[in-house]
Amino acid sequence: MASKKQLKKDINNSVGALIEEIYVWELMNPKGDFKKSEKLIDEAIVLFDELIMKIHDYAEGTSAKKHFNSIVEELNATTASISEKISKLK
Repeated sequence: MASKKQLKKDINNSVGALIEEIYVWELMNPKGDFKKSEKLIDEAIVLFDELIMKIHDYAEGTSAKKHFNSIVEELNATTASISEKISKLK
């Protein structure tokens, strides 16, 4: 990990890409169920907020590498999960 600043940018870009993907789906499927897509947007926003809070909750004296790597792992796993849910939208 390069820095906290870069990690925040990566989180912002990943979550932003998910939300953009959902909006594209909504545009391409005007008769789709937008309640489900809006729930996914809310899930993505909650993910963003939680990960940013975890960055700020870093306690001095603990392993920085371990702490921030766990945030990256959570980001990757959760964005993959949301992306899978987007592909299942009807």
